[in-house]
Amino acid sequence: MRIVLQRVKSAKVSFDKEEHAIQKGFCLLVGVGKDSTKEDAEVLARKIANTRLFEDENGKMNLNIQAVSGEILSISQFTLYADVHKGNRPSFMNAMSPEEANSLYEYFNESLSQYDIPVQTGAFGQDMTVDIVNDGPVTIIFESQDGKVK
Repeated sequence: MRIVLQRVKSAKVSFDKEEHAIQKGFCLLVGVGKDSTKEDAEVLARKIANTRLFEDENGKMNLNIQAVSGEILSISQFTLYADVHKGNRPSFMNAMSPEEANSLYEYFNESLSQYDIPVQTGAFGQDMTVDIVNDGPVTIIFESQDGKVK
């Protein structure tokens, strides 16, 4: 599993006349690889929930998302598994099949919710518009394989 985390002042996703929005928190772009597992989803949910990326009273990134009552906007993003080694057209053979990926993506979001973090989502497999107001900017890539953070 591969996740691009952006610390945000606000973020929203629009699709099919729906809009889901958050204020202060994380916008997650979530890619599910063909070898991703539930253990990968669990370890990344735990890591993201506990990662200290918000500033304390001394201006140091020392607070996790729960400490600042933050929210998460989680967006499925199969293109994170694009392979661009050959030619000019990306291959997505390393991404998990849509049916399996959707199930694991939902499991990941449920795992995040267990940490008492409000989670909004996009619509899996649909064309979406994402608006992000970065805070920092702070952008970190998280990856897990075989249930271990890489």
